[in-house]
Amino acid sequence: MANETFSRKVERIYSVGSCAKILKAYQYAEERHRDQKRLSGEPYIVHPVAVAEILIDLGMDKNCIVAALLHDVIEDTQASEQEIKTQFGNTVVSLVQGVTKLSMLNFKSKEEEQAENYRRMFLAMSNDIRVIIIKLADRLHNMRTLSFKEPASQRRIAQETLDIYAPIAARLGISGVKGELEDLALKFLHPDDYFMIVDKVAATKEERVQFVNKIIERLEAKLAELGVRAEINGRPKHYYSIWRKMQRGKSFEEIYDLHAIRIIVDTIKDCYEVLGTIHTMWKPLPYRFKDYISVPKANLYQSLHTTVLSSIGVPFEIQIRTHEMHRLAEYGIAAHWKYKQQGSVVSSADANDKKLAWIRNVMELQSEVDDSSEFLDMLKLDLYQDQVYVFTPAGDVVNLPSGSTGVDFAYNVHSQVGNKCVGIKINSRMVHLDTKLENGDVVEVITSNTSKGPSRDWLNFVVTPSAKSKIRAFFKKEMKEDNIRRGKDMLEKESKRRGYNLNELLSCEEWKNYIQKKYNTVAVDEIFAMVGYGGLTTNQVVLKMIDCLKKTIECKSVLEIKPSQAATASKKADSGVLVKGYDGFLIRFSHCCNPLPGDKIVGYISRGRGVSVHRADCPNLADYEPERLIEASWPSTVGDKFSATINITGDDRSGLFSDIATTLNNMKVYMTGINAKSNKETNTSLVSVTLEVDSLESLDGIINKLRSVRGVYEVARKSN
Repeated sequence: MANETFSRKVERIYSVGSCAKILKAYQYAEERHRDQKRLSGEPYIVHPVAVAEILIDLGMDKNCIVAALLHDVIEDTQASEQEIKTQFGNTVVSLVQGVTKLSMLNFKSKEEEQAENYRRMFLAMSNDIRVIIIKLADRLHNMRTLSFKEPASQRRIAQETLDIYAPIAARLGISGVKGELEDLALKFLHPDDYFMIVDKVAATKEERVQFVNKIIERLEAKLAELGVRAEINGRPKHYYSIWRKMQRGKSFEEIYDLHAIRIIVDTIKDCYEVLGTIHTMWKPLPYRFKDYISVPKANLYQSLHTTVLSSIGVPFEIQIRTHEMHRLAEYGIAAHWKYKQQGSVVSSADANDKKLAWIRNVMELQSEVDDSSEFLDMLKLDLYQDQVYVFTPAGDVVNLPSGSTGVDFAYNVHSQVGNKCVGIKINSRMVHLDTKLENGDVVEVITSNTSKGPSRDWLNFVVTPSAKSKIRAFFKKEMKEDNIRRGKDMLEKESKRRGYNLNELLSCEEWKNYIQKKYNTVAVDEIFAMVGYGGLTTNQVVLKMIDCLKKTIECKSVLEIKPSQAATASKKADSGVLVKGYDGFLIRFSHCCNPLPGDKIVGYISRGRGVSVHRADCPNLADYEPERLIEASWPSTVGDKFSATINITGDDRSGLFSDIATTLNNMKVYMTGINAKSNKETNTSLVSVTLEVDSLESLDGIINKLRSVRGVYEVARKSN
């Protein structure tokens, strides 16, 4: 039986039939997770119930709530997809599949697994938007309980939340979820700053409440006099938003919208009437007025923002919006989904629904990009770029990432408009295709039916992921024969440069198995075409073919140094490094990547200079002859000191250099070199320090300590 609090909440909101289905899902999930515990020691069922309650508060439908309760049963229990389908229907099992991670697949790296997870998440969104909303609720509850994880996991999960999940929530307009995700991420990434801001906000709370209440009293009296119905309340500011402004150089006291008022009225006409009234009551600050009603944000947020000066000289922000605008601002696409669909399954590919434009663009992107890592890179680009607002000749507003060109605009209109584009007019004047758009520009696309299509050079200046993918798609589909020919020529040259014959590489059975599993094809022409239109690089393909060939054929005959006949196991050189199958080598550590005990390492047999030891992720290895690479490892104990360089980014403030040096000195870390340079444009400093350490673990401890220095944003080991 479901717990009483959850049952009452469900019964209060949903119909009898919907309630029965939700409570049945609760009982199923509770039974499946019965013997499982969370890291907190609580029964596991606490997590799916918490996720479901977040979604109930967002106003989601019964199938979404059922899927939330069941979202971990396939991954973490013996439940089968068929069983869920039989008991709860096709819609629920589709949602659960969309949220389930790819834990059953093998990946070469954590980064590849993460990229594929995001790709699958957006792929599932092409069938149902609710997948992403469940995923956001899942992440929100995991962030609320993150304190039970190890510190390293806390930082990794918090950074991922800040990089991907919070921006997605922002783009979908779910401001409540976005704000809480950012605040929780700040708590684990910069705990000292977080608690300092919490204390400052708490210390000024009583004073701010009194100030805000006086403003509200004046507004209520004035609007009642005008006959305007309005809800007026104070708006708390999120800690992360305060922190971001303080990172840009503002003091806590200089942040205007700590004192914030929100006014909700019935009509758009009322919004502008209230704005005019406010500007007669208090003096508006220059350049602090924003009209997001006429020109909404990319996530469709609408409101009027103005900052005014009180009679005692304290600036405060006022936001004015309608009830509908407020509902969409708080719940974003979740509110829109419920309102528009009224319980039916949403089709986010609905070309007539402008409110889902960003979702459609992401889905187009995932269908046109073959590589998961490339998809993730392009998604991040789309999430983080600021917006520029331009107009069509008919006066419609189009928002694009900052730095966009007329060609980006053309592809935003339609792929065929972009493909047939032969010229761009900005404000009635012909301009170069790569001219960057500015706010307020009126953009007209000149097309021609005789155009042969886009130029490959366009890929050098378009910035929107959608434009890039559509240009690549054109070359992929319309010029397949040329792509095959071009791709084969490129691979032949790259293979020859590395000392291999392309036909020999292509005939390798390991390679054939790989492309069938990775790209679902055995046709070599498909790989040639992907290289030809830019979907794969020659390095990606040739290095993988060589790797497959090495697994099949022993290529030791080309090595200049012969292995010791007696050495069949790993041998230890004077340096302490173990190299497999060889001994008597001169071993040296490469200065390009400075490997440390704990790093994964490989050896490279050089001509006449013995073996150089590199980190396995050293970028310079890509340019080396792969057959000269040999296995290497560290012994169980290492006593020597090794050199490592770390880069520290922070505020360009007096004393930063001294604080860093003092911290290292207190840790008894020996520095062999230190230098710093400042960037006046960004008001930041970059300090590079070369240290002597005995292990990767020691270096991680030093990096974590330096992150606590006041004003430091980032500390990272120099890669090369």
